[in-house]
Amino acid sequence: MRLVFMGTPAFAVPTLERLCESGREVVAVYTQPDRPKGRGGALAQSPVKEAALRLGLRVEQPERVRRPEAVAALAELGVDAIVIVGYGQIIPQTILDLPKHGIINVHASLLPKYRGAAPIQWALANGETTTGVTTMRIDAGLDTGVMLLKKETEIGEEENALELGTRLATMGADLLIETLESIEKGSARPEPQDSSQASYAPILKKEDGRIDWKLPARTIANRTRGFLPWPGTYSTFRGQLLHIWKARAADRTFGGAAGELHADRKKLFAHCGNDSALELIELQLEGRKRVTVEAFLNGHAMRHSEILGAEAA
Repeated sequence: MRLVFMGTPAFAVPTLERLCESGREVVAVYTQPDRPKGRGGALAQSPVKEAALRLGLRVEQPERVRRPEAVAALAELGVDAIVIVGYGQIIPQTILDLPKHGIINVHASLLPKYRGAAPIQWALANGETTTGVTTMRIDAGLDTGVMLLKKETEIGEEENALELGTRLATMGADLLIETLESIEKGSARPEPQDSSQASYAPILKKEDGRIDWKLPARTIANRTRGFLPWPGTYSTFRGQLLHIWKARAADRTFGGAAGELHADRKKLFAHCGNDSALELIELQLEGRKRVTVEAFLNGHAMRHSEILGAEAA
């Protein structure tokens, strides 16, 4: 089976690697153009481009894959299927119609739940206890195509988006190979999605990470797990931006105002909604290093009735 692979993020790399290991012919890898990164603005390659070059594969980086010249170049490759994992561009109908086996996508949720750009992050933020991966044929909708295979997994109680993403990337790579095998054997059984059961996982915004201390502690803890590495969850402490990298819902309460801090020996808690408390574990003040809460307390003596998110005095 001749294939084109389209992908950009680190999540897509295991699938590309497994395709090559399986002996299938990957005639080209399409990924996003190199983008400026860091303070210096130097151009950086995507994780998929780095992997493709390491594997000795042809790399294409059209600015807009929907442009007629890009579609024509893709058509000339004469592939049987296109595999896409987090490419980052809308695929036009002119490309959907090209390969005889269609465009096969690895999506990091159990469709139709969590259609959209950030399924791992929102599944965690919403407190899901199970998730998985789905292979599907892309159509003109947003993750609405027929499903081919699914695989489910439990989510660890304190597992974060980076950890879960690594696991799902490997699961997705394996499921993609199973999917291609079923297509090659003629045993694939496409299943339409029940759109009445759909939920959405929109692309994250910076504001999604701002903590509302009136929410229950478990909700805030789930968002802290889910919104890694960006935008993270954050508030303010004495007028400075404070990133909360790790936290958990505590089994105790203290009372007080929303966001009020309570130090207990080497631990630090914030009062949250529903008379709950969030234990803060790893913090980072703007311009400082990420530290444990013990180190944070060593450098910042707590004042009476100090409140996260309050205006600086």
